[in-house]
This record gives sequence, structure tokens and C-alpha cells, in this order.
Amino acid sequence: MRILISNDDGIQAKGLEALVKAFCARKHTVIVSAPARQQSGMAHALNVGRPLELVRGEELAAKYGIEAWAVDGTPTDSVKLYLEALAEEKPDVVVSGINHGANLATDILYSGTVGAAMEGMLHDIASFAVSMDVDSTISYEEAAEEFATILERVMTAQKASDEPRPVFWNVNFPRAYTLGDDGRPQVVFGRQGKRDYHNAFQKQERTDGRIFYTVAGEIFDTDKSEPTDIYAVEHGYIAVTPLMVDLTDYVAIEKLLDR
Repeated sequence: MRILISNDDGIQAKGLEALVKAFCARKHTVIVSAPARQQSGMAHALNVGRPLELVRGEELAAKYGIEAWAVDGTPTDSVKLYLEALAEEKPDVVVSGINHGANLATDILYSGTVGAAMEGMLHDIASFAVSMDVDSTISYEEAAEEFATILERVMTAQKASDEPRPVFWNVNFPRAYTLGDDGRPQVVFGRQGKRDYHNAFQKQERTDGRIFYTVAGEIFDTDKSEPTDIYAVEHGYIAVTPLMVDLTDYVAIEKLLDR
């Protein structure tokens, strides 16, 4: 398979390299197009009218013998630029991650990791956003190997399907695995939960009178019931939430048509 890897932590991130290593070891064709620097919280933001500098990812290219690019832009810029300006052949899969920190519940709306994967889906390519709890005891290498196995199974099943269509999955690894009877990590499919933050902004007033606010806060989950993604990772499972890009409120349409 041809696999395009991106992220929002930047091209130097350990989670991205772990994916590169895992997929190269399995003899897949790997391409990297990732932000040149940290771009967390960028969601599906796109630069319009600003020139984006493109630099070869020499370190990854030399180490793994792959095509690698660092883009001076957002995660979405990185994927869109590669697919629409650089790619001579369309990749089979877009993978974004492995993010340093979970992307669960309503946080996915802010996630640059999810945003990069969404751009792949908008190009009708199977796409995966992969994240891991910031305090996880699972290494990036272990998570990458486990995810590579999941992806290969999904793509094989998709290819054999009578009506194959691209998948768009948000995947989160827990702090530690709860193993099944077979001794393997378990995957749980579920919906996104609801998450908010107490004291979300920290105020700082400087001696010159200027006032600054920093986004921070303590997690406050309003829905982590079974089978949400929050529930899954809190119980040691790999959480998979199938996503979609269609934001249409079909219930509202039906009500309006019934009037």
C-alpha cells in the first residue's frame, strides 16, 4: 500500500517516526508530508493566500529511504498540498499521528490530528487519526505496530467488500492495555463522548498593563458512558470512532419538509 503520513506535532515528532518505521518494516510505500513545526489545535484550518514553504525532510528520507516533506503550514495544508500538488500517484491511505495526547470526545473538533485525516477523507482516501494518552505506558513503537496490524486488516476487508468505501476513523490508545482472553489488546468501537474544561482560561496581567489569557483547564467529562471513546480508553481499550464529514442535520430537514 501507498501510505501518506502526517500529523500536527511536526515532522520531528516521535509518534510520526514510529509509524514510518512500522510501515516501512512491513514493506509499504511510505510518504511523509507534515507540518514543519507544532500545529496542535489547528483543526481543519487552511492557509489561503499565504505562500507555504516546502522543505525536504532529509532526516527521515535518509534514515528510511522515503519521500518526506516539511510544510510551513497547518496539518490540513500538509496533506492537501501533497495530494493536489506533489503526488504523482494517489495514496491508498492517509494516516495522521501518532499524536502526543488523546483526541477524544468533542476535542476532535479542535484536533489538527483529526483535521489532517479529514483532508484525506475529503479526497476519498481511507483515513485514520491516531492518538495516545499523554501519560501512556505504551510506547509509540508498540502503538504503531498494533495500529499497523489494525490498518492492514481494515484495508484487506475493505478491498474484499462488495461496496468498498473509504473509512474515516479516530483511533485512541489508552494509558495501559486491558488484554483480552487471547492476550491481545482489545479494540472497542463507539461514539464520541462529551468533554469540557473547568477554568479553561488562565489570566495573566503583566507589569506594563497588558492582559493575556492562556488556554488550559481541568478536564470535565459530561458524557463518558459506555460505549463512548472516553469510556473505552479509561477501561484500557483501543477506542475507534468512525467519523463522517457531512454536517447536515437530516432530522431538521425531515421536520421542515413535513410542515
